[in-house]
Amino acid sequence: MLVVRENLLTSPVMSILIEDAETLEYLAGDGQWRKNGAKGKNFEETQVAFEAAKKELIRKFNIVCYIAQTKQFINLDHGRGKGAAETATV
Repeated sequence: MLVVRENLLTSPVMSILIEDAETLEYLAGDGQWRKNGAKGKNFEETQVAFEAAKKELIRKFNIVCYIAQTKQFINLDHGRGKGAAETATV
């Protein structure tokens, strides 16, 4: 019989984060960027994180899964934000 923990989705075991692909920093809940993935803002879904990342003033980003127990990162998706290169006028 398969047993699923009731609090699995809110467990600190795994987080969905936005990573600045150039600085390797993670967007925190206060809007600042942090080197420590454990301090990153956890998004409920990868699509929500992707849409939020596209609005950030960064050039390239990764959506990553962070597994706190093993301190592992798994790249899930990538894209471009509203970084200086994309918003500069000629």
